[in-house]
Amino acid sequence: MIAKTAEDGGEFHGPSISEFFPDVLFTIAGIPVTRIHLIQFLATAAIVLIFTLGTRRMKIVPGRFQSLVEMGLDFVRVNIAEDLLGKKDGQRFLPILTTLFFMILFFNLTGIIPGLNIAGTAIIAVPLVLAVVSYVTFIYAGIKKSPKNFFKNSLFPSGVPWPIYIIVTPIELISTFIIRPVTLTLRLLMNMMVGHLLLVLFFSATQFFLFTLGGWWSALAAGSLAFGFVFTLFELLVAVLQAYVFTILTAVYIQLAVAEEH
Repeated sequence: MIAKTAEDGGEFHGPSISEFFPDVLFTIAGIPVTRIHLIQFLATAAIVLIFTLGTRRMKIVPGRFQSLVEMGLDFVRVNIAEDLLGKKDGQRFLPILTTLFFMILFFNLTGIIPGLNIAGTAIIAVPLVLAVVSYVTFIYAGIKKSPKNFFKNSLFPSGVPWPIYIIVTPIELISTFIIRPVTLTLRLLMNMMVGHLLLVLFFSATQFFLFTLGGWWSALAAGSLAFGFVFTLFELLVAVLQAYVFTILTAVYIQLAVAEEH
């Protein structure tokens, strides 16, 4: 959403944190629905529609749309799931890894779509829920693989002299079972929030220079507009990269949980 400029005093108002706390539009069964929630619903509908149409009538010789959908699915299957977990565990955890990747990707991309202009992952609820899903998945994988030894081997790694466990065990507890979900949440959230604020800053500055100040200040509008378009392309890269990083870290955590020493 473009930040408003003051019409009377010519004062510039940049983006603020209130962008991420929009007004309630209506309620459903007592649950408030905001503009960001509608964007999330739209992104979810787009995911369902694209994969329904792309896989409904699959052909041996695929068309362009089917090829694009298959390329995306194969990317997650081959380059993330099977590459890190092997074929057996890769197939086992493929549904959840695929869901994480495409949900984050589509939610991120809404941040650069005109008229939407904010990522569905730019409020903490979504990254937090996804981090909890990742957290529960790798703990489940570890317990399923070795019910008796998972927590023991996670907190008391082999080959360490027992007096050192006084230092190592608290570090392992914090890094494995506390820091992981926190970093997954904050990495995704902060990247999407900062990206949105910078895009709003560039385009609202363009509006301010061009329409509020006018005159020779319009030359600066061209610069801020150019920066805005360049940063939009950068945000496209960030949207894809954050989906990839979140998914691959989840796969890494699962791989560590099902490693032979557990």
